[in-house]
Amino acid sequence: MSPGPYLRLESEHWQAQRRCLSGAYAWRSLLDQGTINAAGSDFPVSSHRPFDGIHAAVTRTDRDGQPVGGWHHEQAMTVTEALRAYTLDAAYASHQERILGSIEPGKQADLLLVDQDPFSPQKSLWQTEVLQTWVRGRCIGEYGQL
Repeated sequence: MSPGPYLRLESEHWQAQRRCLSGAYAWRSLLDQGTINAAGSDFPVSSHRPFDGIHAAVTRTDRDGQPVGGWHHEQAMTVTEALRAYTLDAAYASHQERILGSIEPGKQADLLLVDQDPFSPQKSLWQTEVLQTWVRGRCIGEYGQL
């Protein structure tokens, strides 16, 4: 969340807002208490690219690495948790976890083939590119070289 440019950082209003926001987006606290955290792009409010959100969940920074060290970095998710939030937990939120959200026998085999391993990325997670989109086990889109 970004306050409008009309707010001055030293203003009383901004200081009160910062106190209120200290508990916002508390992914680690929620996960540690067993909350299922479904994630999505929230487009058009934010980016439609899931790896932008995964990057933010893991690093607690934007694409430019701001804020340095991450905003309330103690609330960061692991890569595994962020990927699960965008897949199986998102399917759970729409009552479709029996057919979507993971690659298992009997499920629809909806998946993305990406250009890097998100568990050991060679570049920032937000820079992950989708090479193929598969729906129900069929490739429906190719976007780059394998």
